[in-house]
Amino acid sequence: MRTILFLSDSVNRRMLQIYAESGLYLPNLERLRQHSVVFENHWTASAPCMPARRDIMTGRLNFLERGWGPIEPFDDTLPQLLRDQGVSSHMITDHYHYLEIGGENYCQMFDQWELVRGQEWDPCLFPSGNYEPEHVGKWHPQYARNRELFYRNEENYPSAITIDKAARWLRENRDRDNFLLWVEPFDPHEPFEVPQKYLDRVGDDYTGTLYLWPNYAQTDGDEERLRHIRKRYLALLLMTDEHLGGVLDVMDAYHMWDDTAFLYTTDHGYMLGEHNFMAKNYMPAYNEVFHIPLLVHLPGDAHAGERVSALTQNIDLLPTIMELHGLERPKEAHPIHGESLIPLIEKTGKGRECALYGYFGKAINITDGRYTYLRAARGDNTPLYMYTAVPIDNKIYFNRAHVKDIGSIETGRFLPWTDYPIYRIPAQMIQNRPGYELDYNRFLPWDKEDYLFDLQEDYTQARNLVEERPEVVERLKKAMAGEIRRQQAPLDHLERLDLKDL
Repeated sequence: MRTILFLSDSVNRRMLQIYAESGLYLPNLERLRQHSVVFENHWTASAPCMPARRDIMTGRLNFLERGWGPIEPFDDTLPQLLRDQGVSSHMITDHYHYLEIGGENYCQMFDQWELVRGQEWDPCLFPSGNYEPEHVGKWHPQYARNRELFYRNEENYPSAITIDKAARWLRENRDRDNFLLWVEPFDPHEPFEVPQKYLDRVGDDYTGTLYLWPNYAQTDGDEERLRHIRKRYLALLLMTDEHLGGVLDVMDAYHMWDDTAFLYTTDHGYMLGEHNFMAKNYMPAYNEVFHIPLLVHLPGDAHAGERVSALTQNIDLLPTIMELHGLERPKEAHPIHGESLIPLIEKTGKGRECALYGYFGKAINITDGRYTYLRAARGDNTPLYMYTAVPIDNKIYFNRAHVKDIGSIETGRFLPWTDYPIYRIPAQMIQNRPGYELDYNRFLPWDKEDYLFDLQEDYTQARNLVEERPEVVERLKKAMAGEIRRQQAPLDHLERLDLKDL
């Protein structure tokens, strides 16, 4: 048995024609769809980048315990579980966050791994001066240097190299068995750097000021620029799809559809002006970020072309891949929240009744497949603690520069599902870098609001029904409290969101 996991970054499912008629036609994703089951109701649990990856690798929802961070020493990861039972793993990626503070121990779980350098502000080259062209949105001198070296032609783009390397690896290892190939291109993550030919294919005719990297902020009202940045995003989807075709060509050439599973998904989505927001992290947990694509090809094209409407999450990938390989998790491994997708595909299971999702320290959100309910913290958002054995966040260590009161940090065995001793750090003591959109001490106006949306009647989430459908709110409040307890998450959240009496 062989499995390929293709994990693109920041895919907005509404931009894909396989999910929305108005979406972009991607010829190679359509090729894959013809061999696959399409999951209609698939959700990220924890966001953004590293929390989503830890969800996938551990089968556990982790945003209720900590924010952005590394693999913990008590985690049982997918590559480890596979290796212990004779299945090797190989990662190829240009997701440079794996080399930053807060991204430790992910790559190292794999038997072999390759990291392609040069994305975004990956510090792989010495910046050359402070050249900064006239532009709209974000810019960075490190990116300017990377752009100068890597973005001269398409073959040098890091994600193109990543996917092309995966195609070569698959061709060279086509006679091997018992492996997981983890292919992880950073694109279509911003900045939306893309060759002109793809902009031409999506009909971009923008001639204004350079704009390829949106601010994490509300839109500025300039419709021409908004159309352009959306076109850039679509063009980057096209380029990623073009190179995906090389992997599928290998599948075709060696009849690997017969004996190889293929999963396509993303870590989270990305907002492109919906609700007047750009990017992710700081706005309410809208569908564009948390409702994500998933295609699953089973060997022999079993159930190809079918669609599954049951509620699923990224934490389901670990048990699914284990089942595909005929493996079971050892009894001593930590409990997981994920459920194999195979019974849903084979129509022998019905799936979960609800799913929690969100960002650490912000609202907790729940969907039952029909409704989404976004519940804000009450009062001053306390108690809120980060539970970790590795006191790190995105680009920072929890040292005296980033924790107001080191004496407030406790140690103990605070999580009921592991005996591992951990730190409990009051979130209000954490001082993140200036402008960090997931600052646990900063609250924007919408952070104090509850939202209820009917996805059947209002998928775009334009109408808040909190006042109109109180019976649905009460039902989902009880379901949220029940899920927090069932998943053995810190019970602090029941008090933080005023759910402890439910």
